[in-house]
Amino acid sequence: MSGKVIAITGANGGLGRATSRRFAADGDTVIMLGRNLAKVTEAASQIAGDVWPLQCDIGNPASVREAFAQIAERHAVLDVLINNAGNFQAVAFAEASEEQIIDSMNSNFLGPVLCSRAAIPLMKAGSKLIHVTSEAVDIVFAMLSMYGAGKAGLERFSRSLHQELIDSGTGIRSMVYRAGQMCGEGISTHMDEEDMGRFADWNAKLGLRPMERGFTSYATAADLLHSMAYLPDDAGVEIVKCFSVPGIVGNSAG
Repeated sequence: MSGKVIAITGANGGLGRATSRRFAADGDTVIMLGRNLAKVTEAASQIAGDVWPLQCDIGNPASVREAFAQIAERHAVLDVLINNAGNFQAVAFAEASEEQIIDSMNSNFLGPVLCSRAAIPLMKAGSKLIHVTSEAVDIVFAMLSMYGAGKAGLERFSRSLHQELIDSGTGIRSMVYRAGQMCGEGISTHMDEEDMGRFADWNAKLGLRPMERGFTSYATAADLLHSMAYLPDDAGVEIVKCFSVPGIVGNSAG
């Protein structure tokens, strides 16, 4: 059960790094994509196996084109693309800067769309696009309007894309992994301590207490993504939802 070529965005830390490690341990070739080449190279150096760090700013169309052109030069087929990269930043919309709005939509929606478009020509029947979204699609958290909207858009895109790929006879599948809160090594957010405190307080007033709701470890989430990549073609899975487990504590993301 090895030998697939897997591309993972946002691979320099957190879930992306854990997932890269999981596939590499199984004998797959893992392309670790990250905006900062130094960081993703450092992450790759800590993983045993066939890993290739590659610079890619998913919100920049030229960067995406260049990265996937390099992938095509080295690999005839891309078996799986995991659109993991995203920007978890809690901010009240009325206070958000234009830069924050654009970066949120680029990271959480446009980037995965651009990467999917670049990946599909490298894929064959049985290849898979897996998009990592968030429970914020269903749960209305304070200060996450842009994040939740971007992830919801990504889920709608995946559903439409999947039907389009099936109707056109490609045999390529598009699926969603909707994550709950996660914890583990290499967590990263775009929030300082003051913003985190405000986020927790505001959501507590709504009856939502993020730090008490429980967590899923990055390792468990990586196992689930690995299972999705290896699903048989007739499995017919559109979305996998991962719920936070009460009693499991840690620093949160996603």
